[in-house]
Amino acid sequence: MRKPITWAAGMLALSLLATSCGGAGEVADSEGVDLDVSVGVTDDTVTIGTHQPLTGPASAGYLAISQGASAMFDYINDQGGIHGRKIEYLVKDDVYDPTKTVEVTQELVEGEQIFAMLGGLGTPTHSKVIQYLNDKGVPDLFPSSGALMWNDPEQYPLTYGYQVDYTKEAKVLAKYIEENFPDAKVAYYYQNDDVGSDSIAGLDQYLADKVVADEGYESTAPDAVGGQIASFKEAKADIVVCACIPAFAALGILNAVGQGYHPQWVISSIGSDIPTLRGLLKEYADDDELPVDQILDGIITSGYLPQVNMTDDPWTQFFTKIHEEYGEGELTNTRIYGMVQAVMFAKALKAAGENPTRKSLIEAVENMEWQGPGLVPFASSADDHGGHAGVLVQQYQAGEDGGTMKRLQEPMVTDREGGEISPVDYERVGPDEYDFHD
Repeated sequence: MRKPITWAAGMLALSLLATSCGGAGEVADSEGVDLDVSVGVTDDTVTIGTHQPLTGPASAGYLAISQGASAMFDYINDQGGIHGRKIEYLVKDDVYDPTKTVEVTQELVEGEQIFAMLGGLGTPTHSKVIQYLNDKGVPDLFPSSGALMWNDPEQYPLTYGYQVDYTKEAKVLAKYIEENFPDAKVAYYYQNDDVGSDSIAGLDQYLADKVVADEGYESTAPDAVGGQIASFKEAKADIVVCACIPAFAALGILNAVGQGYHPQWVISSIGSDIPTLRGLLKEYADDDELPVDQILDGIITSGYLPQVNMTDDPWTQFFTKIHEEYGEGELTNTRIYGMVQAVMFAKALKAAGENPTRKSLIEAVENMEWQGPGLVPFASSADDHGGHAGVLVQQYQAGEDGGTMKRLQEPMVTDREGGEISPVDYERVGPDEYDFHD
């Protein structure tokens, strides 16, 4: 029998937020917010900010996002910036803790006077500051999360999604599983917040009658993973669908190997970056000789951005060059994720005009024809703040030079409900045609 999802408390964060911003529902009345201002803009700079897990349980997977964005902004600034202004990108560490997210967001908005928030990371974290940002009139662009709440123009008119939302992504993966593993027994493994509930809403559209086990994890309780994986093994689940951050995807895989349990892993895009998983498996096992590629071989996942293995893709080639000159560490899909956010923000800032205001930035975002770098269409209109609209399905195949990703299904788009899953009809342009810097 399916267990109800439990929710992380975060009550202190909610208490802090209640004392720092207006009451619920005020955001919907955007007439009271003055957007015709240039807070954070000087003759020489535009200052933006983000909250990221530079330390804590999510840092191992997501530290690279802000590193990728920083590298791209360094490149853009060296090209002259945007309308002669350099972009100052302030990254605050929130440790993936909602209470800390509230604190650092207030520092960015009221202390640093940022022009916009870019890519604030995490469902349990960013959800605690979305109301505050909208109340303060701060453009809240491209949260690093696929939660459905980012696409609520009436309640949060200044927030615009970025990732494909968790329900759409899970729905595409679920149909692929249903069609290609028709007799499989399925286990759900998910983060105990909107990541889990939104993902299950998509998975259940195709897999509800196949589920034999169901476990949600708390990001503060890694010691519980072994027992959760044991329950999947006991239920004889053939497939584990993982809506997990990288740390818990790696912990799940490692515990399964230790228990002699070898299901087909299907991991959503938030936790499936192969270089990241390689490093985490070695770290958690404390074994540099662990055959990580053999362990990861065959994992099925999804994607919607250009990826490291897509060596013929012009955007991947461009990001590789930027990383070689400005980046740090290994180029991963997570770093590319941050680079794409930076490129898209720069494009919107340029379209906002030579003397940008928060209002002109929002107008640019809502009227933009993005045409990339993503592999699927991107929605940021006045009525749809949904971000990327679908995913492809792929499988990691171990081998020399880091292995390869075999494309199992071309990019597909869909809705959150019972609508069709359809092939992408979308014309991308390369970086040479993408007007994002001076």
